[in-house]
Order: sequence, then C-alpha cells, then structure tokens
Amino acid sequence: MRIPNSARAVLEGPGLAHLVTIEPDGRPQVSIVWVGLDGDEIVAGHLPEHRKIRNMRRDPRVALSVEAGTRNRLGLDEYLVVHGRARITVAAAVCSGPTAVVANYGGRRCGAAPAASSRLPGTGGQVSSHG
Repeated sequence: MRIPNSARAVLEGPGLAHLVTIEPDGRPQVSIVWVGLDGDEIVAGHLPEHRKIRNMRRDPRVALSVEAGTRNRLGLDEYLVVHGRARITVAAAVCSGPTAVVANYGGRRCGAAPAASSRLPGTGGQVSSHG
C-alpha cells in the first residue's frame, strides 16, 4: 500500500519512533528506534536478537508511533501511528544506500552496524493529534 505524503513527511523527519512489539505473555514491549523509508516500506535498524527482534520473529504484529514535530490549530502535538506486520531482513542498507535510516537523524554515523532491520509495509498511516 502506498504511504500517504503526510505520513511520509513524518517518517522522513527527525522524530524518534516508538516500536511496540508483543511479549510472549501478551504484554506490549516498547522500544525507541530510528526509522526510514525504502519505497513504501518503513525500515528500522536493530542490534542482533534483542527482545524486539525475538518478539517480531515470534509474532510480527507491531505498532509504530512517531511524533510529527507539528501542532494542530488547538495547540496539540501531532503524531503518526502505523499498525501492521513486520518482517526481519538483513540490515545492510540501514547505514547506507537508499534507506539510510541514520540520515534522518542528523547524519549520525552507525557505531555498531545493525545486524537486522525490521520492515513494515506501508499501511496508510494517519497523522493524528495527541490529546
């Protein structure tokens, strides 16, 4: 599915994303991740086999929340929420290439190269207001 321009602008901005995965006992597990785009897929880099990776391998259902960095006419912070199913891939493109996730965050360099990336197909996310 095509990612709307309003969602694309948030995902290509400097806001940190909050990735929610599901623990084996059903509890939510939240991690802050850097995200970028590769076509109409949202990409995030991860270190090897951390909890979020194990969770996504077992149950690919995720939610992603990203602050938009804007406010609506009422003064409420806007944010993007995307729900979907992630897939785990090799992370070669997270630090360079078309995805270049780190480029979204002030050009910070990859210290330890991520071992895996999660990809979330565009699901028509919507920019909403916090309130």
